[in-house]
Amino acid sequence: MITESDGVVLKQVKTVGGRRMIVLLTRRFGKISAGTSIDEKGKGRAALALRPFTHGKYQFNKVSDQYYLNSADTISSHYGIGGDVDKYMAASYVMEFTEKIAPEDMAAPELFLLLVDFLDIVEKRKKKFGILILAYILKALKVSGNAPQLGTCVLCGEKEDLHSFDIGAGGILCPKCRKATDSNEILIYDLEFDIVKVLRYLADQPLYKLERLALDDTVLEKLMGMMKAYLAYHLEIKGLKSEEFL
Repeated sequence: MITESDGVVLKQVKTVGGRRMIVLLTRRFGKISAGTSIDEKGKGRAALALRPFTHGKYQFNKVSDQYYLNSADTISSHYGIGGDVDKYMAASYVMEFTEKIAPEDMAAPELFLLLVDFLDIVEKRKKKFGILILAYILKALKVSGNAPQLGTCVLCGEKEDLHSFDIGAGGILCPKCRKATDSNEILIYDLEFDIVKVLRYLADQPLYKLERLALDDTVLEKLMGMMKAYLAYHLEIKGLKSEEFL
């Protein structure tokens, strides 16, 4: 069966005989792996469409649950990401994270569009990419149904005076539940109330509204550490290769 979809290249893996396996997040099929013999070293739009960060249009031959990439055309190469080390590492982390969280061979249009937006925005931004990474993680968790509870206390539903985040419980705690919980203290982060508001804002606002937003480096580092702990605890996402370079 011949089929097609636009997609973003998450990574490519060289195989025997000069062939490649391309891992894509597609609009129609979610995350798929497709073999191809298209020469990536060529100068045409098809060769460019095989490179990581590229948003392209892809035609596949699908047999059972196997995909073979017949042709490819570049929509946006995001060439500017490769010209800046910090942009490159930020985008690499997001691609690696996306590969872990994306559903296999199952449509995930919201996650796909989120990734397209992230690549467009990070290519334009000149510095401080960490807040975009944090926002992307929160939004990706939300669209995949794995988001922490940020609106009310995760244990009792209290809406006011929320200053703690419990990794194990999966969300914000009120002071009463904070005192009563038997969670490991290592898994509880104490937060200022304004920081809870920031987390909600990042989770709810579209990425384009965050293009010029920045956070204090100390606050950003704490929140990134908290979310990485959440990912490791609930989704077993940890030890990403690009993480150490951020």
